[in-house]
Amino acid sequence: MRYKVTFVVGLALGYVLGTRAGRERYEQLRKSARQIAQNPAVRNAAETAGQTGREFAGKAFTAVSQKVGDAVPDSITGRVRGLRDRIGGGGADDDWGTSNT
Repeated sequence: MRYKVTFVVGLALGYVLGTRAGRERYEQLRKSARQIAQNPAVRNAAETAGQTGREFAGKAFTAVSQKVGDAVPDSITGRVRGLRDRIGGGGADDDWGTSNT
């Protein structure tokens, strides 16, 4: 599925960049892309993918932390904790504007 989406996006981008159809066709494609991006189903899918990514990143961080243990310098550990605090602990209300609920 990911490869199909990447192909379609690449195809659309190539068409927009390589087209000689003029400004009218560009504006039409831009309007269609905006409508797709503002579709609630697309927004929910993007939000779900973001939450899933954050969840897997948290699990990976925990797994790596357990394996590495005390080998990580304190300076890096402090930075990671600072980032986690700033993000909100992984999944609470974020400031990215992806939540539409």
